[in-house]
Amino acid sequence: MAQWTSAMGAAQLARLLNSQQDRPAGPGTRRPPAYRALADGIRLLVLEGRVPVAARLPAERELALALSVSRTTVAAAYEALRTEGFLESRRGAGSWTAVPAGNPLPARGLEPLPPEALGSVIDLGCASLPAPEPWLTRAVQGALEELPPYAHTHGDYPAGLPALRAMIAERYTLRGIPTMPEQIMVTTGAMGAIDAICHLFAGRGERVAVESPSYANILQLMREAGARLVPVAMADGLSGWDMDRWRQVLRDAAPRLAYVVADFHNPTGALAGDDQRRQLVDAARSAGTVLVADETMTELWLDDDVDMPRPVCGFDPAGSTVITVGSASKAFWAGMRIGWVRAAPDVIRSLVAARAYADLGTPVLEQLAVNWLFSTGGWEQAVDIRRAQARENRDALVGALRRQLPDWEFEVPKGGLTLWVRTGGLSGSRLAEMGERVGLRVPSGPRFGVDGAFEGYVRLPFTVGGAVAEEAAVRLAAAARLVENGVTGGGDSPRTFVA
Repeated sequence: MAQWTSAMGAAQLARLLNSQQDRPAGPGTRRPPAYRALADGIRLLVLEGRVPVAARLPAERELALALSVSRTTVAAAYEALRTEGFLESRRGAGSWTAVPAGNPLPARGLEPLPPEALGSVIDLGCASLPAPEPWLTRAVQGALEELPPYAHTHGDYPAGLPALRAMIAERYTLRGIPTMPEQIMVTTGAMGAIDAICHLFAGRGERVAVESPSYANILQLMREAGARLVPVAMADGLSGWDMDRWRQVLRDAAPRLAYVVADFHNPTGALAGDDQRRQLVDAARSAGTVLVADETMTELWLDDDVDMPRPVCGFDPAGSTVITVGSASKAFWAGMRIGWVRAAPDVIRSLVAARAYADLGTPVLEQLAVNWLFSTGGWEQAVDIRRAQARENRDALVGALRRQLPDWEFEVPKGGLTLWVRTGGLSGSRLAEMGERVGLRVPSGPRFGVDGAFEGYVRLPFTVGGAVAEEAAVRLAAAARLVENGVTGGGDSPRTFVA
């Protein structure tokens, strides 16, 4: 019986492999043999999760044709991967990807580093900061005081606690967007919100337009839901959306959904302007596309001169086109898994009805904690702490990168939690791999693209500051030297790699 659970076509694998571009070799630098380069490329794709474990690979002849190499080269690469534990084969069943004994399965998202590794590895994989104390403790204490009446109920609130729904609606109204509690559903984080929206609006095989690049975990969520992702390139630098491209995609592809991060985009940090928001809502309405606006970063402006545009839903007064997603996880703390959806009442009713077959509801105690923060002014004071932390970390990281890697290119965003960095022609995937060797965890650019894009980028979050930021840049520069010198993984694969 075959041991593979999915299949990778020759053309698809060739596209992923061809996206792995390194800087041209300098004088005296030895290129690895063709079979070794091919084996390393496949191994990197497995380690990053871009080729799943237990995926059947193409036959040697098919891949050789797709890559325009000899069949002997492919056969030698497959044999090297089998020797290293990254490939298993059986006569009549083909060959499928694997991981060597003792290695963790590659994660396909950006999961936090295991606690036991925190002392030896600098983690730049997860764009989250420690809780802004004392406000977390105060919020939990306040929630405990409010809990007794709820403890006498069944505790299931599929739409969310009425008090929190009303508070979130009031906050939108204060932003100039009149909102009723019936337009709010509380979810388990923004991921829970978007998962529910995808299942309601975009069945398997439906097209979903996404920014390119976009948030890696959302892209993977949509892939696993069976969506056909249609990438739409961002405008240059931090200038937001390329509206000509968006209009063309919405007109020609007619996607059922479109997902955007208008406020301090993850990963680039771009902030879309009022006119771009108005145009995108109009184009989505004309195409019959439901526009999902992710506002998880909307309160994380870091510079005093930022003039925040109107919310995307403010350009959709009828409420027929835009669904807004918010969350406490980025602005407050990732451990506070509270998110919400703002949409037309009929959409909220449909989402709530479908939730009965998913997670039933969101934890009551955490909802009470967020409601306490909103109702006491604690939220604003906590977010002020968060902004100060992120601003200090951003400035430290930017300074360290300019000292240690002056040839790398980036623009400094005015908000958010991430820096999108062009790596001077080096492969982001190989930088991530070499980073593991020097004690640095960094996600490569292709995590944030569709089908192999952005190999020449890495995303660096504002999660460390001071001397740690300097050391992170030193280790990143050391990883870059390893890549430049042609160091490859070979059989000595990273033991703690988590993508």
